[in-house]
Amino acid sequence: MKFSIEETNKLLRNRRSIYPAMYSEVPVDDAIIKEMLENANWAPTHKLTEPWRFVVFKGEGLKKLATFQSELYKELATKASNFDASKFEKLATKPLLASHIIAIGMKREPNVLVPEIEEISAVACAVQNMYLTATAHGIGCYWGSGGITYKEEAKSFFGLGAEDKLLGFLYVGNLKTDKWPAGKRGPIEEKVSWVES
Repeated sequence: MKFSIEETNKLLRNRRSIYPAMYSEVPVDDAIIKEMLENANWAPTHKLTEPWRFVVFKGEGLKKLATFQSELYKELATKASNFDASKFEKLATKPLLASHIIAIGMKREPNVLVPEIEEISAVACAVQNMYLTATAHGIGCYWGSGGITYKEEAKSFFGLGAEDKLLGFLYVGNLKTDKWPAGKRGPIEEKVSWVES
């Protein structure tokens, strides 16, 4: 099996995190979201546990997510006496900027001795597959992990149990412009050492 290395390199090197403020009001076709999810399902997974779990929000579902996360934040922050009205407002409105939001979960298999970090890494690989699929379609994506992401009280809303993890949200949307953002990276030589003898 052989693929064009030029096209593969171009795809990999042009993947970007594109924030929801840059999304248009034109919704992403559900067929693209389904393709992203199918490609996520082909990520590497130790012992074939396939630990990724996704919940897709769109349309009125985005409002349901926005209400849930802002109200949970309010409840928890009020108990801790650190409620911030601007953070509440952001959690209540930011989801509405996206065409779709994919909640990212990691499900632990009982009685399977795979270290948790390997399961989290598998989910991250699945998310990268979604990012690359979106990039191939010229669709914006952003993996956010703020707000309620690591709150135990949030898990059940996304069908996750006590041993599972909520790892954030993939915001997806068509761009307002045809201009794709440029990226930057330091030289790989600064991050690699070779052992040859």
